[in-house]
Amino acid sequence: MKTIIKIANAMAAALVLAAGLVSCDKLDYPNRHEVTDGVPTVYSIRYADRDINITSAYMDEVVCLLGENLTSVTELWFNDQQAVLNTSFITANTLLVSVPSTMPTETTNKIYLMNKERKDTVSFDFQVLPPVPRVNSMSNEWANPGETVTIYGSFFFPDDNTPVEINFPGASVSQSEITFNGSTEMSFTVPEGANPGYITVTTLSGTSRSKFMYKDTRNILFDWDGTRGGLTSGYGWRTGVVHTPGTDAAWMNRPIDGSYLYFGGVELDGVSGQTWAEDNYSFNYWPGDESSANPPLYSRPEFAEYIEQYGVGSLQMKFEICVSAANPWQACALQLMFSSTDYVSESNPTNAYFTDTTYPRGLYNPWESTGSFDTGGDWVTVTIPLSNFKYTHAGEECATTFTDSFLHGLAFFVYAGGVDGTTCSPEIAIDNIRVVPVE
Repeated sequence: MKTIIKIANAMAAALVLAAGLVSCDKLDYPNRHEVTDGVPTVYSIRYADRDINITSAYMDEVVCLLGENLTSVTELWFNDQQAVLNTSFITANTLLVSVPSTMPTETTNKIYLMNKERKDTVSFDFQVLPPVPRVNSMSNEWANPGETVTIYGSFFFPDDNTPVEINFPGASVSQSEITFNGSTEMSFTVPEGANPGYITVTTLSGTSRSKFMYKDTRNILFDWDGTRGGLTSGYGWRTGVVHTPGTDAAWMNRPIDGSYLYFGGVELDGVSGQTWAEDNYSFNYWPGDESSANPPLYSRPEFAEYIEQYGVGSLQMKFEICVSAANPWQACALQLMFSSTDYVSESNPTNAYFTDTTYPRGLYNPWESTGSFDTGGDWVTVTIPLSNFKYTHAGEECATTFTDSFLHGLAFFVYAGGVDGTTCSPEIAIDNIRVVPVE
């Protein structure tokens, strides 16, 4: 493919140069393409870079048609999708072409070749395959067996002869449990026996692995009960209000994984930045040095390894969140701030950096597009790349670049965000705050 592209680019450059030296009507060169009369004949199709005959190919794949009088071809269709022809790659006996990247509306599993009069059409049996599926995310990475989840990605195409398969470590999803929402979403029930790890999806085009791990326990910074290796509370002026399972049974369908962080209990004004409810809607972790009882987060072995191996640009923060339907979220952003001990520490406590416009942070504002957000008492997974930790508290672009020098402490608080909403008293639960590689 790369070789073909290089050849095409070189030929295009040569034509431009030639045009500058001589007028187009005088330009002539040996073996230039001329459309011939008659109809084409196709004997076989093979890979462009291998002498192997094929009866199917993936979208965007370059294939080579072998036959006779292929210079008579002026249009080429795969099912009902027209391919782009480059006459530089057409001879009497060969035709190189890229399979269209759009799925057909009507699938006939044939290609159609038309000549210049468009009176004669030659067909040839050939199947276009969608690319291998891509599994990008899941609605709740910590869902239990028996709960309904949705995975998001692309190229989820069922086939009568090859049903889509979804496999967890230790268990497979029943075919009858899968519901398709176009080619980008599949909903299903997490099967009994599902173990932590990567999920695989298989279609007629092949198998791919998810870009996330089911029940991911890597580098959990805060789990609020210590069961996953995370911290059980913050440290500083606001250590965080931690609730145990059953505390919020009136609006939460179930706790996701033991104890969790709870925000709620007071009213937030709809005007951005009008209300600062630090006691009810924040937690902070202001560390000491590495010998302290509250060491910097970067000194945790797994976190240190990820920082060294991937750098902040290839890491992402994840956590699960549950928002009450009775008290939905309609104002203020969740501010996610890693903090440097140059700004705040156990020996230098301050919250002045919360509104420091030179201090970058991430913002999570899920109600902005619709005016209101809740999860119906269920839990969902939130993913924010560290490359998006680039805003001020007011939602503007921060002039300071986020680097690993900030990965000492952490604070979550609901405040400002730069978008006005509706006065509300949201109840928000958060669990399993972690930083893992972008995959």
